[in-house]
Amino acid sequence: MPKQLHLGLFIYPGGHHIAGWRHPSVDAAGLSGLDYYRTMAQLAERGKFDLLFVGDTLFTREKNGRFFGRQAISNLDPVSLLSVLSGVTEKLGLVGTLSTTYHEPAAIAAKYATLDHVSGGRAAWNVVTTWEDKAALNFSRQQAMEKADRYVRGREFLDVCTGLWDSWDDAALVRDAAGGRFCDPALVRPIEHRGDSFQVGGALRLPRPVQGWPVLVQAGGSPPGLEFAALVAEAVFTAQSDLQTARDFRTATHARMAKYGRRPDEVVIMPGLSPLLGSTEAEARRLEDEIGELVHPEVGLWMLSENLGFSLYEYDPDGPLPVEAIRSAKKPTAGAETLLAKIEHDRLNITQSARLIARSRNHQNFVGTPEQLADLMQRWFTEGGCDGFNIMPPYFPAQLEIFVEQVVPELQRRGLFREEYEGSTLRENLGLARPEPGRFQRMMAQGGLA
Repeated sequence: MPKQLHLGLFIYPGGHHIAGWRHPSVDAAGLSGLDYYRTMAQLAERGKFDLLFVGDTLFTREKNGRFFGRQAISNLDPVSLLSVLSGVTEKLGLVGTLSTTYHEPAAIAAKYATLDHVSGGRAAWNVVTTWEDKAALNFSRQQAMEKADRYVRGREFLDVCTGLWDSWDDAALVRDAAGGRFCDPALVRPIEHRGDSFQVGGALRLPRPVQGWPVLVQAGGSPPGLEFAALVAEAVFTAQSDLQTARDFRTATHARMAKYGRRPDEVVIMPGLSPLLGSTEAEARRLEDEIGELVHPEVGLWMLSENLGFSLYEYDPDGPLPVEAIRSAKKPTAGAETLLAKIEHDRLNITQSARLIARSRNHQNFVGTPEQLADLMQRWFTEGGCDGFNIMPPYFPAQLEIFVEQVVPELQRRGLFREEYEGSTLRENLGLARPEPGRFQRMMAQGGLA
């Protein structure tokens, strides 16, 4: 069978446009309720999506040191939410974000193993480190860890988690009711980890996950984050705004993986894509204008300042973005640098830049018809820019419904997307192998990190 693309749904309160929650079709009162998330998950499964992605934030957004109340807030705990959604879906993969910076690996290994068991092998972990000082304040720290230290800790965190998942042999469960023996103790091997950040002795408190490990996902764009992805990621979510940049990113990721003895087919690269769809291009543009009018003036400037890590409140909103001042004040994050490059290339002023970031937070935007979107997705996929897309509708559920009812059938007609799920686990549907015990430690050793 020819290679087909993969689809993820990145769910977000109201939608990925900053004003999505204000759209007339959105039930803003239901953004923290099960019905909202169940609707999205079941729509995605109806469209044969590979996975549903839930992000996480460890602090509340502020403006000038005070809580900012103009953004939709519904940061439900990802793993708790996905555990519930596992009961109302059958094949959809369930990706939850969790930071290695402020948690303990034994607890997290058990949390994701539990999700994998209750879902029948559909769990995935978006592994992140946390850089914001505001998050540190919620975890008894005054400031965030240095970037290099965060990733060293992250590697050790994964070393412990994978060791715990591997501590149960696949054959350890005997379940001999007549003989009174549930498992073979000889096949449950406690780990003895003594590292710089963690000292862990013992075995996982439940059997090995259905998939061996949950699928490991990574979404960082900084040099340490990209190196981390080369070591650990089986799926990469990334922000790429044009095909050539996406192609270069994919090629570079594959090259980095070789250092750890990994092949290109061991990772699925899925850039974010935020489509605003209409029956005609003119209608799609009208919908874009309508939701753009819902952006409160204060919100766009706040969001731009937050993403760039630089206060723009004292600048003329119709004037040029102070790019050099931003770069000299503090080294921008990888995402901020990507945004700055696009703003420079398109010669956008501050107001125009704010509208850009309000749309999808630096991911690729698309406005047009379902057929035009299928053309774009086909080109990116067939010309080596990606293995699939993480779909980010500007508002839910209306735009997701259009995608499922019109874009998915068009992709299927072109032979680019599945008619039915290939298997029952997320690994089977993504075409990823079940990891052998000790694989992470072997990759660490090959990369000179053990």
